[in-house]
Amino acid sequence: MHDLVDAMYQFDHHKDESLLRLVVKPLEALLVGHKRIIIKDTAVNAVCYGAKIMLPGVLRYDDDIEMNEEIVIVTTKGEAVCLAIALMTTSTIMCCDHGVVAKIKRVVMERDTYPRKWGLGPVASFKKKLIKDGMLDKKGQPNDQTPKEWYEKIGKLPMKIQPQDEDMNKSKAQEIKQDFLHQADGGDDDDGDGQEAVSDVKEKKKKKKKKHQTEPMDD
Repeated sequence: MHDLVDAMYQFDHHKDESLLRLVVKPLEALLVGHKRIIIKDTAVNAVCYGAKIMLPGVLRYDDDIEMNEEIVIVTTKGEAVCLAIALMTTSTIMCCDHGVVAKIKRVVMERDTYPRKWGLGPVASFKKKLIKDGMLDKKGQPNDQTPKEWYEKIGKLPMKIQPQDEDMNKSKAQEIKQDFLHQADGGDDDDGDGQEAVSDVKEKKKKKKKKHQTEPMDD
């Protein structure tokens, strides 16, 4: 502790941090034994907020990374971002061009240390523009004004969207009600025998109850 006090005095009064660096070691010194994956600066803040480590954000990686091995995610400056569990081996990373490389185990870096860079791509920008123009709803779901270009970008076929009006809902409700009444009227003749059987069972139950009530209680 005295060394730390002397180092802080030296730094505060003489701006000399050499003694402070000898006393206080950076966190990365503990993670030297871990295998590393270096990610882009634009992906760092997203990982700090809990995003998965995706292959497009990877710049470099160590050899002999195995599945489910604990690794450290590092910036280009050597700063530790998080500890992670590898979901790809080194050979798989070399062969693939997309996918999840690792899942986060423990985030080390503070949020917003690096600038926020997600949501600035071409698809995300186009989506924001469509939401602003009313061609997508507030949650980004397609509506009747959505252009075909959006479906081409996301790789999905357009769904048939029908306008929901009050008159249309009322007419549908009336049709359902009429169908139900028609089925009920048509089923009366067919289910006559069934209803008679049900009534016989009810009468038998009533007789049993009466008999049970009239029987004297045993002491």
